[in-house]
Formats: sequence, C-alpha cells, structure tokens
Amino acid sequence: MTDNVVLDQLLTLEHAGWSSLCDSTGSRFYGQLMLPEAVMVLANGMVMDRDTVMASLADAPPWRTYTISDTQLIEVDADNAILVYTGTAYRAGAEPAFVGLMSSVYHRTENGWRLALYQQTPTR
Repeated sequence: MTDNVVLDQLLTLEHAGWSSLCDSTGSRFYGQLMLPEAVMVLANGMVMDRDTVMASLADAPPWRTYTISDTQLIEVDADNAILVYTGTAYRAGAEPAFVGLMSSVYHRTENGWRLALYQQTPTR
C-alpha cells in the first residue's frame, strides 16, 4: 500500500476521533477504535487504558474546534504505522488553545486500522 493511501486512512481516523471529541461521542468512538490493550499517554502525564479512556471521555467537556497540521507518516511494516502531527484544539470560551505534538500508533487488523497507542506532548 502506498504512503498516501495509508496517510489518508489514518488521517480520516484522526479527524473522526477529533470530531467525536467535539460532539461528545468520543467514548463510543475510541471504545471501538482502540485495541483492547491500547493506552493513551496524555499531556498531563496520565497513562490511561482503554476502559479508563472510555469512562473519562463520557464526562469530558467537548472541544469546540480543532486542526491537524504538520503530519508525518512512519510505516513500520504493512500492518503497523505511526501518524505524528501537531494538534490544536479549542474548548468553549476564552480559554487558550491546547497545542500538542501527537503520535498515534495504529495496527491493521482484519477489521481495519485500530489504535494501539496515542501520545500527546504539549508545546506550551
């Protein structure tokens, strides 16, 4: 598979994930996207397993809008790839934007790409 096809597939998943965080359906979306053993390493230093992510997102305030920029794809092999990008997100109100470097590690299964690891590093 060419880099552009994999990049498009993974960016589609990332945009769907961010959109789910904007419309408060993130718990369901990430519950389906994450592998059972997947974890998220968040900007605040927390490491959350899949069940904790789902519970946390059920009560999380929505993001108002987001952008994904500076994307980079690392194809490990035919079934494993890493998407690295800068994410900028805004919640409601006058709150400053959250800007972070994001890494999403995906594993291809018979049911499509699934998230194995997500990591955020704040830039400010």
